[in-house]
Amino acid sequence: MDDLRGHALQEKQLTYGEHGFTINHTQCFSADDKWIVFDTRNEDTHISRTGTIGIVNVETGEVKPVYHTENQTAFGPGVGAASFSPIQDRVIFLRGLTNANEKQPYGFARRSCIGIDIANPLKPIAMDARDVDHPFTKGALRGGTHAHSFSGDGRWISYTYNDYVLEQHSLVDQSIKDLRVVGVMMPARVEVTDADSAENFTGEMFSAIVTEVTEQPRWGTDEIEKAFDETWIGKSGYVHKDGSRQERAIAFQGHVRDKDGNLKTEVFVVDLPNDIRQERPGKPLEGTATSRPNVPAGVTQRRVTYTNNGVQGPRHWLRSTKDGSIIAFLSSDENGHIQVFCVSPNGGDSKQLTHNAFSIQGMFNFSPDDTKLAYIGNNTLYVTELSTGKTTQLLPSFSDEERPVGGVVWSNNGKQLAYNRYTKGEKGKYLHIFLLDVAGL
Repeated sequence: MDDLRGHALQEKQLTYGEHGFTINHTQCFSADDKWIVFDTRNEDTHISRTGTIGIVNVETGEVKPVYHTENQTAFGPGVGAASFSPIQDRVIFLRGLTNANEKQPYGFARRSCIGIDIANPLKPIAMDARDVDHPFTKGALRGGTHAHSFSGDGRWISYTYNDYVLEQHSLVDQSIKDLRVVGVMMPARVEVTDADSAENFTGEMFSAIVTEVTEQPRWGTDEIEKAFDETWIGKSGYVHKDGSRQERAIAFQGHVRDKDGNLKTEVFVVDLPNDIRQERPGKPLEGTATSRPNVPAGVTQRRVTYTNNGVQGPRHWLRSTKDGSIIAFLSSDENGHIQVFCVSPNGGDSKQLTHNAFSIQGMFNFSPDDTKLAYIGNNTLYVTELSTGKTTQLLPSFSDEERPVGGVVWSNNGKQLAYNRYTKGEKGKYLHIFLLDVAGL
């Protein structure tokens, strides 16, 4: 392992102030790498009480507001998890419903995707439509979306979803469950009749759920009871075994039950059609009053890992290389250390990518040229070269109070890493954005 401590690498603190500057686990740089988008959480779990999205200039540290919630309280609306489009000056983020209060607080099934064009700050755009009143609207959702990510071409958006209608039914019928699923949006405006701008509203994109889940998965099968923490595969999909290209696909983590009924997390893939507006016979996309929204025609779901340990370690989102050839995930090695592994979207044996004598502490990201991985371990930053397996420690290890947290995100040109780290202030510790110049690695 190489150690660059004391060499040329020097971190740069980009933000200052007595509040948080939380960056998302991916897509936090603008397309031209001049800005980083953030929300003002000081702790990961405080979305409900967070009211501001902003951007900070990478060179000057200038901070500009992008969006502020109105009537923000500890119960909502709340904003967070902001991402930049890879093709235009637009950011997206999750926002709780604007009518949030103590009786109707921010929640998994009460949030949506909001867009802001940087040229028109403070003017929210509803990306996903919402309609929780029967009869429901095709292309709208009946609950809440979060963890939004742009596809490689910047046209579609993926998300995880919880259903408000089923959540309410589950309160009186325990056989009905609101199971987390994964969905996508494509460009196509959806008009919602009787939209009231709070519970129900029109959106700029057509939404559909693309993963199949079941309340009672059969043991030892590929049936799942939860789909979550997804990634787009490749910048433009991946290549099938027969040489044909799958233009759009999602990888996600799914909860299965092994032959003994034990819960286990494995990697799944859904291949997507170029249009998600077509439904299967008798399976309305919008769902019914007692069933969740249905998967569109042309979507296929399959399991691609059959591991001994399953996906393990700290919470993370799956990652794919730009060419779509591999999907990466965390799991434990033969020594019990959490490492990065990968699998082809076509399935097959998993391969270990990192071989450290310590466990990875959080999310990881591939460099834009698909040659390296960046991640946190031992309270500091590391980069592993994929072709050789060589791992380089980039900075000294920090104390537990000041260690990097969350994800380490590459700039689009691959020359910088952005990450969050706590610093001590007069009134406490605050989560700030740091940059590391890695152009010479």
